[in-house]
Amino acid sequence: MDKEKARIDRKQYLSRRRQNLIDGGNNANMQNDMSSRTRKASNISTSNADVHTQPHEMKTKDLDDAFRLYDSMSTTRPLPSVIQFNQLLSRVVNLKEYSAAIHLFKDLCNNLGIYGLFKENKINEAQELFRKMVKEELCELSVVTYGTVIDGLCKAGKVAMGIELLGVMEKGRRICKPNTHVYNMVIDGLCKDRMIDSAMKLFDEMSKKGVPPDVVTYNALICGLCNMSRRSEAKMLMDEMIGCKIYPNVITFNSLVDVLCKKELVDEAEDVIDIMKQQNVTPDVVTYNSLMDGYCLQGRMDKARDVFDSLSNKNIAPDVRSYNILMNGYCKKKLIDDAMHLFHVIPQKGLKHNVATYNTILQGLFRCGRDTCALKLYDELQAVGLKPTFYTYCNMLDGLCRNGQVERALLLLDELESKGGGDHHHHISYYSIIMAGLCKAKKLDAARAIFNDLASKGLQPNVVTYTILIKGCCENGLLEEAKDILLKMEQASVLPNEITYNAIVKGNISGGKYEDAAKLVEEMDAKGFSLDASTFE
Repeated sequence: MDKEKARIDRKQYLSRRRQNLIDGGNNANMQNDMSSRTRKASNISTSNADVHTQPHEMKTKDLDDAFRLYDSMSTTRPLPSVIQFNQLLSRVVNLKEYSAAIHLFKDLCNNLGIYGLFKENKINEAQELFRKMVKEELCELSVVTYGTVIDGLCKAGKVAMGIELLGVMEKGRRICKPNTHVYNMVIDGLCKDRMIDSAMKLFDEMSKKGVPPDVVTYNALICGLCNMSRRSEAKMLMDEMIGCKIYPNVITFNSLVDVLCKKELVDEAEDVIDIMKQQNVTPDVVTYNSLMDGYCLQGRMDKARDVFDSLSNKNIAPDVRSYNILMNGYCKKKLIDDAMHLFHVIPQKGLKHNVATYNTILQGLFRCGRDTCALKLYDELQAVGLKPTFYTYCNMLDGLCRNGQVERALLLLDELESKGGGDHHHHISYYSIIMAGLCKAKKLDAARAIFNDLASKGLQPNVVTYTILIKGCCENGLLEEAKDILLKMEQASVLPNEITYNAIVKGNISGGKYEDAAKLVEEMDAKGFSLDASTFE
């Protein structure tokens, strides 16, 4: 009798779950999906309010409610805690739905297993677990399962594989048809890979298939268009979403504000913020950080500081990025004491310095000639448990070379080489910086030796590397060698840029080779390059 009841329970469970996935996945849960993805996109670690309520306080009067809650919890990022999933399972057991509880447990273990492997960047292991689930039928594959895999693949930069799996879903059973949430994952991945046209095409396809876009879909596309500097299309898309009764949220507006500020169109960004307020969308710290950054790029530090100081009146607490932006602005204006003051204020406000904070202040100190202080902060960065990044090492190497400490920079480069190729310890930019420092120190032979040794290190010179050596040769009157390097550069399929041409033209003019300079200027003109004022200095 118990076996028969379990069989009936199992059948009822599968029937209810199928219906829940069809209805809840495509319709009822759309707002939950939208909410979770929206928060995820804005890097706010909160989720659907229902999901973070204790299960016994939620509307779980029957199994259908429990399934809906499970699906909502499974698609929320970041995931609710294991304790909350356990409490949900306890609720199902209390409903005496034992077969359903066992099946939910298996489903949970497999889906969370895949999610955990992706989070640990164990992509191959996650894919293998998914294949095993399919082959051995470890649990019933659902939209949640497919969505977890697609999301993990897209975040790992394997968007093509995500699209392939999306195609499998589209051709499969009705229970596993992709919903808005799944399409959003792929569209977001395409946008982050700067494949905005492919994202727009998929956006059109989902609409034709009757899968309605939501605010998260539009946010991903608008952000993608903005990142590609296609702001007029982004504005058109915003008008379209409003026409569809899908209203922009803070993420939508922040995308526009950010791209306008990066283009130094701060007045236009201010207009967008005014529209935000008219739409009853409250600007947040991300909005004002972008605005401060725009003013800093324009060199208008008084305006940037006004925005920073106004945050307290708006009940918005500056975050560490707010301080980093303002510090960077001060450093670029060589107002290093103002930047250092902010650096010391950060911990007083209950915030922690991050690597970007140190990178910013290191660059500022070196550019102001305060290399001793910079070296102390570099040691402090590591002492507090932070790991130097690619930008940290670039700042250190460049700063040491700028301040006449090329030998010390070479020691740091040796240290990086000894650490191997991982963790940013092996990069062509480091060698380019050192070569530039050596050329500036009139040590062309040493720069040439580093250049000739790049192939043995498995590194390919880029346009910057070639240009540095060409410039070094020209400054030493070695025009024929500079021409040979230019020829080798083109043979290596590395195209010279405007800086390369200006360097070699200047060298020819300085060496009295006016006819050669004129020919190079003609080449420049044909390629759309122009001479800069320094060429004739």
